[in-house]
Amino acid sequence: MIEAVERAKSAPSRWKADLSLALIALVWGATFVVVKDALAEISTFYFLALRFTLGSLCMLPMLVQVFCQEQRWRIWRGLRGGFITGIILWLGYALQTFGLQYTTAGKSGFITCLYIVLVPMVSAALYRRWPRAQELVGVAITGVGMTLLTLPSLDRNFQFNLGDLLTLGCAVSFAFHMLVLGYYSQRERFEAVAIGQIACVALLSFAGLPWDPPRAHWSRSLVFAIVLTGLFATTLAFIVQTWAQQYTSATRAALLFALEPVFALVTAVFIGGEKITGSALCGCGLILVGILAVELKRPSEGKAA
Repeated sequence: MIEAVERAKSAPSRWKADLSLALIALVWGATFVVVKDALAEISTFYFLALRFTLGSLCMLPMLVQVFCQEQRWRIWRGLRGGFITGIILWLGYALQTFGLQYTTAGKSGFITCLYIVLVPMVSAALYRRWPRAQELVGVAITGVGMTLLTLPSLDRNFQFNLGDLLTLGCAVSFAFHMLVLGYYSQRERFEAVAIGQIACVALLSFAGLPWDPPRAHWSRSLVFAIVLTGLFATTLAFIVQTWAQQYTSATRAALLFALEPVFALVTAVFIGGEKITGSALCGCGLILVGILAVELKRPSEGKAA
C-alpha cells in the first residue's frame, strides 16, 4: 500500500508517458526500412534471435544497479512477468512470420494493425470495463485511418486464407501483449519485466530455428541493422514502453503505436524514394486526428486505469 502511494506521488504527467510511447513508434517506424532490407539477407528468427540477444546483453549493465538495490523475490517476480509477456510477444512475431508465407505483405500489414481495435475489446472482456468514450472514438477514427493507409497494398480480390488466419492470430497476440505488459509493469519493477520480456523472445527465437533455419549473407548493412535494432528498437524501446505503460492505459498505448506506420511511410518517402498516395495521406491524417481526439482531453479528466 505504501509502495503504491509512493509510486502515485512520483508518477509523471500522463503526457510524458504518452510522448515516450509516440517516440517509440517513431523509432520503430524509422527503422522499418532497415529491418525490411535486412530480412532480405537473413532469416527472420535468426534476425530476431540476434537482435533480442543483443538487446538483453545491453540491458544487463544498465539495470545491475537496480537489481543490487532490490529484493531478490521482487526481481524474480518481475522477471517471471516479463517471461510471460515475452511468450505472447514472440508468438505474435512467429504467427506474423509464418503467415507471410501464405499471404501478401499488404494484407499482413492490414490485419496486424487490427490489434489497435482489438485492445479495447479484449480489455473489456478481461476486466469488464470499457475504455472511455473518447478512447473508443479515437480507436474508430484511427482504425479507418489505418485502413486507408494500407489500402493501396491490398489485393483487389481479398480472399481469406491460411496466412490471413495466422496473421489474425498475430494481431490477437499483440493485443494481449499490450494488456499483459501493462498489467505487470504496473505491479512489478518495470526493469525486471523489460529484460525478462526481451530475453524470453531471444530464447524462443533460438528455439524456433529448426522451423526457420538460420540463413545469413553477412554484410556491413546487415550488421548495422542488427546493432541499430538491438540498441534502439529493442533495448531503448522496450525499456521505455514498459516504463510508460505504468502510467497510461493499453488502449492509449495502442493508439499511439498507430503512428508507427505513419513514421515508416515518411521514412520510406524521404529515404527510400517511395511515392505517397492520396489514400495513404488521408489515412495518416485520420490517425493523427484519432490520437488527438484522445490526447486533447478535458483538464479535469483523471488518470486511466
